[in-house]
Amino acid sequence: MTSLLESITHPRQLHGLTREQLTELAAEIRQRIVDVVSHNGGHLAPSLGVVELTLAMLSVFDLEQDRLIWDVGHQCYAYKLLTGRRDRFDSLRTLGGISGFPRRDESPFDHFGVGHSSTSISAALGMAMARDLKGERHHVLAVIGDGALTAGEAFEGLNLAGHMARRLIVVLNDNEMSISSNVGALSLILSRTFSSQWVRKSRQEVLRFLRSIPHIGEKLAIYAQRGEWSFKSFFTPGMLFEALHFTYIGPVDGHDIPSLQKHLQMAASVEDGPVLLHVRTIKGKGYAPAENNPTKFHGVGSFLPETGLPVASKKHFPSFTQVFGQTLVELGEQDPSIVAITAAMPEGTGTSLFRERFPERFVDTGICEQHAVTFAAGLATQGFKPVVAIYSTFLQRSYDQVVHDVCLQHLPVTFCIDRAGLVGEDGATHHGMFDIAYLRPIPGIHLLAPRDENMLRHALVTALSLNAPCALRYPRGVGFGVELEPLHTLALGKGEIMLEGERIAILACGNRVHPALEAAVAIREKLGFSPLVFDPIWIKPLPADQICAIAQRVDVLFFVEDSVLAGGFSSAVLELLADASLLSGKHVHRLGIPDTFVEHGTQLELREMVGLRGHCIAQSVFALWDELAKGKA
Repeated sequence: MTSLLESITHPRQLHGLTREQLTELAAEIRQRIVDVVSHNGGHLAPSLGVVELTLAMLSVFDLEQDRLIWDVGHQCYAYKLLTGRRDRFDSLRTLGGISGFPRRDESPFDHFGVGHSSTSISAALGMAMARDLKGERHHVLAVIGDGALTAGEAFEGLNLAGHMARRLIVVLNDNEMSISSNVGALSLILSRTFSSQWVRKSRQEVLRFLRSIPHIGEKLAIYAQRGEWSFKSFFTPGMLFEALHFTYIGPVDGHDIPSLQKHLQMAASVEDGPVLLHVRTIKGKGYAPAENNPTKFHGVGSFLPETGLPVASKKHFPSFTQVFGQTLVELGEQDPSIVAITAAMPEGTGTSLFRERFPERFVDTGICEQHAVTFAAGLATQGFKPVVAIYSTFLQRSYDQVVHDVCLQHLPVTFCIDRAGLVGEDGATHHGMFDIAYLRPIPGIHLLAPRDENMLRHALVTALSLNAPCALRYPRGVGFGVELEPLHTLALGKGEIMLEGERIAILACGNRVHPALEAAVAIREKLGFSPLVFDPIWIKPLPADQICAIAQRVDVLFFVEDSVLAGGFSSAVLELLADASLLSGKHVHRLGIPDTFVEHGTQLELREMVGLRGHCIAQSVFALWDELAKGKA
């Protein structure tokens, strides 16, 4: 028997389905999402929570004409299944497969790419203005949820949308991760009544009548509006949005498809400005392990779908994140001035350990990276040592605050940049490719790239001892299994020769040091000599004297880094050597992330693709050595 899901080849087919068929389809979609994500990993709980909302929107709107933006984009799995990607859904987040986020180059139904959060309302408003300028009539929807409404850009978008008064539908997916809890059935009844079209017309007629009364009409209209606002705000959460000149509808049960359809149609009927439809959903809906622990199942690796238990990892080394979290707690025991800050990622950054031990010295700002950095700067002015734990890709969102609020004032804020380098299956929006390039030019900042989990510990204690802005970058995933030594500070601006050698110097940055050492073994076996392998440890200040001395000893300089080559570690070293007039006659080769956005895949696959694994480094050295040999011949 063919399943309903297998029969859906175009979202327009949903328009003719009955309530029972849509309910059956929702169950099939959930099962397919669980099956695929249990194997591939991904954002499970967020996508399970919006299955009925997705079905309702696709059954009410025509997404070939109307525009829809998902925010955060990881809620889009059901949408992908229903918009022509069902047959490729098994390839979700795999190399060459479909992305875990909306992508305009993947499908005409992906109207805007969303990997980071809180961008949808701004983008949707731009689309609405473009529609009006072109004289078109289609709808524009922004689905915002899973914490995305906590970020400032969302409110900037709401503010301008209310001011411009263009037709726009904002669907707030409230899964208790971003807004206060449900306020009850009375609120639902009142908000529906206030939002219905006849009441809106009646209200406008009453206000016109009151204003027509000589002398006192305008005051009476103002009093009437104030009375309505006070009454409504007492019972509903909608006043925030009404104050921003949105028509507020809701809260609505986000798992009741007929109710969703009715209220979406109501929102579509509003002609005189933007609408906010408040939808209440359960994160992880329909899969018990995810419902019971939505945080754990927000983003997961492979797991057993029958139990929800993770598939046992082949490696049992602690992750960089775990080592960071444990070390931060250890340092927090010794120093009461340390405060841990994260932007909606306590588990992801390892700061949840600090939260458990020192709740009074832990702050989760929500998805507010800009605020988190300036908040940390404020703490630092008062003698505290804030540690801002944040993913590399998300730190980009607070660049101005890093420059002006921290570094310009020379405040001792420590940035612990998790997920530096290639992160894997989350793809281009999440790779931590740019942090060296954007942090290195800032005056006064220090930048460390620990090669393994042991050096990460020392880098953290060093950063906290500097009394200056400092950032340390480290990758996603397990460490190298090295022994963890007692904590000590690192000498400022001094690197380490990991392997003495000749003719070729491999200068490897951060977590690429160990693969460079693997390559050195293969080089010695094939070429008969060992290259010198150097770990700079510091990206800023560079170990200038050591690097210059190494450059004078060898003819070939080989660079390896898990960041963009443009402006990255190797760029810094080449600038140093050029200024010192030490590049003449040198052969230089650089391995890193090229000038392109890297796709999604496993970390090993992506490092293989860009040539950053140990055997890839060795092969690049062999190729360069052969070229040099042919040139001499």
